[in-house]
Amino acid sequence: MKIIDIRVRCVAIPLNAQLRHNTGVHPGYFMRTIVELITDEGITGLGEIGGGDQRGALQKLKPRIMGMNPFHLELIKIKVLRSVYYLSNSRLYAAIEMACLDIQGKATGRPMSDLIGGSVRNEIPLIGYLFWRYDRPSGGSDTCAEDLAEHCVELHETLGVNAMKLKAGVEKPGEEARVLELCRKKLGDDFGLRIDPNGLWSVATAVQVGRRLEPLNIEYFEDPAWGIEGNAAVRKQVRIPIATNMYPNKFDDLGPAIRLDAVDIVLTDLHYWEGPRGVKDLCAVCNTFNLGVAMHSGSEFGVELAAMLHTASTIPTMNFAGDAHYHYLTDDIIEGGLMKYENGAIKVPDGPGLGVKLDEDKMKFYEKFYEEKGDYYARFHQDPYRPDWYPTVGGL
Repeated sequence: MKIIDIRVRCVAIPLNAQLRHNTGVHPGYFMRTIVELITDEGITGLGEIGGGDQRGALQKLKPRIMGMNPFHLELIKIKVLRSVYYLSNSRLYAAIEMACLDIQGKATGRPMSDLIGGSVRNEIPLIGYLFWRYDRPSGGSDTCAEDLAEHCVELHETLGVNAMKLKAGVEKPGEEARVLELCRKKLGDDFGLRIDPNGLWSVATAVQVGRRLEPLNIEYFEDPAWGIEGNAAVRKQVRIPIATNMYPNKFDDLGPAIRLDAVDIVLTDLHYWEGPRGVKDLCAVCNTFNLGVAMHSGSEFGVELAAMLHTASTIPTMNFAGDAHYHYLTDDIIEGGLMKYENGAIKVPDGPGLGVKLDEDKMKFYEKFYEEKGDYYARFHQDPYRPDWYPTVGGL
């Protein structure tokens, strides 16, 4: 079997609100680049990648993978991932590995999870991800902790989720701490609470907020301050597990983070950690050093969500509910539309490979929507309601 072509398309899907974060605003839609690897045996594998329009970057890799056997992932990885020392294509490689594993599963009639160790669970519990929102479905915008706590209760009641995470670093730290306090009061002691300012806060602010949150027994405090040193400094002063999807978020930084006792929990991400097989390598290291693992979300559509679910299903030590932006999407590009939440979880697809297929009508529709809306990563660090705003780090 040989790879004979690659097809890449950009699509955008509307959200039910604009989502604020500490470096900008998702302006009412998410966008992804969809990859199709085509083989000489008529099998097509699907992959997906975020970060804006990746079509040009993936086409540049095409000569390196044409004629390759999609089962020979180690050789493909050598040719794609680190072809030159100043360029590491972990995100691009992950999309290609995803598609190769989809091909392998379709060729053998096995789900992707069987190719990376086999499932230990058939569904993955997910969180209710809380963002400060502009232009909510009900109108208006979130302005206070009560708004987000009410949204958390709504997600608990409608999706069945039993944990949340606040994307913090947007409003004043004390008001964001109050969101978790209200959620604990409204949803009880067993509801999982997390907070993630994405490294925005100074160490002093992060320690202050962390100590305030200690009585809530939250699951973890994610990237409380900037960098490995920042996480390590907060960890020494706060009695809450420290998690990260930023430092480390690649193998180069994993050793230093472990030596500095910077984190307790590492969030897996298919793109940061070099595909599903790379995530399994990460988990082996985390097991060696008694670090916990959880699952990161990168505003994925159904192709990558399927790969995430398959991967998570094979990791026995992944005991935390996974992150997911998915409940903000209004539609999906896969046949059948949005995957369904059942009691706060989404089932691992059970078909061969990823177990999902593209809906070509929706692909065409959302390709056109993307062309109308454009690549917002070129204007990511903006706030439509605050034209003079710009992101800062360590300023609070």
